Amino acid sequence: MWKEHDNKLQRTFLFSDFVMAFGFMTKVALVAEKMNHHPKWTNAWNKVEITLSTHDAGDVITEKDRALADAIDKIYVDE
Repeated sequence: MWKEHDNKLQRTFLFSDFVMAFGFMTKVALVAEKMNHHPKWTNAWNKVEITLSTHDAGDVITEKDRALADAIDKIYVDE
């Protein structure tokens, strides 16, 4: 579930191992590139933490962030 914190959307995704986490990140990267909206994220073994905000709107949550969050959720369900 995405949480709003400090005008940003944040969510942690857990996987069975590093390969699954990295595969998820690769799929998200392709979608983010098509949307021209790139997340801030970290990865440690099986955990991916994603933060979304729109920098050119003052680093706050916009519809771009909500659309990317929805797309990310769909990718995660398919994993």
